[in-house]
Amino acid sequence: MNAPDAVQPEWRVKSANQTRLAYGQALLELAVRESRTVVISADTQDLLGIRPYIERYRDRFIELGIAEQNAIGVASGLATTGMRPYVCAYAPFISARSMEQVRNDVAYANQRVVIGAAASGVSLGVAGGTHHSLEDLAVMRSFPNMHVIVPADVNEAYKATLATLDIDGPVYLRLGGRTEEPPVTDAHAPFLLGRAAQLRPGKDVAVLACGAMVDLAVRASDTLKKEGIGVRVLNMSSIKPFDRDAVLAAAAETRGIVTAEEHHLSGGLGGMVAELLAVEHPTRMRMVGMPDAFAMVGPTVPIRVKYGMSAEAIVGACRALLA
Repeated sequence: MNAPDAVQPEWRVKSANQTRLAYGQALLELAVRESRTVVISADTQDLLGIRPYIERYRDRFIELGIAEQNAIGVASGLATTGMRPYVCAYAPFISARSMEQVRNDVAYANQRVVIGAAASGVSLGVAGGTHHSLEDLAVMRSFPNMHVIVPADVNEAYKATLATLDIDGPVYLRLGGRTEEPPVTDAHAPFLLGRAAQLRPGKDVAVLACGAMVDLAVRASDTLKKEGIGVRVLNMSSIKPFDRDAVLAAAAETRGIVTAEEHHLSGGLGGMVAELLAVEHPTRMRMVGMPDAFAMVGPTVPIRVKYGMSAEAIVGACRALLA
């Protein structure tokens, strides 16, 4: 259980249940722990809530404006000198516009660059297709050396950001937008790279989810529990590396697996799980996510529901799997 607001740490209150802001709050702590920390912004001072960082550490901050390719190039260059760069960017732009620089300057060179990519999925639904990021997991997890993390809530986002200090290589942190992300993880549990966290037990079906879909998976599990269906929920926040043992155990110990993600059905979490199971443990599966389409313009939650990214859709997938 999370502590009442009155006794929560300052960073938790200021994160306002938004992972993008938790990342910005974690940068303040990183600057204290590591004097080589430098923050690079691509016109994202408010998006990632980094103005407090700028006020305290102006000499360790670089604003490059709407120039994501430059941001990645500068970050990579700083990393070669021993600095610890943290990029603040929009997910749809950093993963598409600067894909070449991420691939060649960061992943290929295996630089210790952390990319905080906010506004992922359809969390900026009202901004339209240019601002939706529904293919970034497929791109980022395909790069050798790249670590890919999708926090489920602010507790995990904050801890995962701090954990990047101990990751030797590039990191892509997929963060949400201006839509609230309810707390769903254990506030006191450490973030463990490459490990899944079980949030609900169950032997009938397993739901493997990441990001904003984790809370919806928990709700689906609670709904099906009332029908006597045991749904195991795994928070797959560590996409690369991922917890192969937890996935294989879920396949062996349940009647099938449902994946849930705010990402295209091709190349993301569902594809990652299917790739493993097809070779090592063929298993019945259903996938909940964005179909092969560009999302229409609209508020985030209704857009999710329209395209089948909801607790009801997860419930339906579980029932279909068990039918």
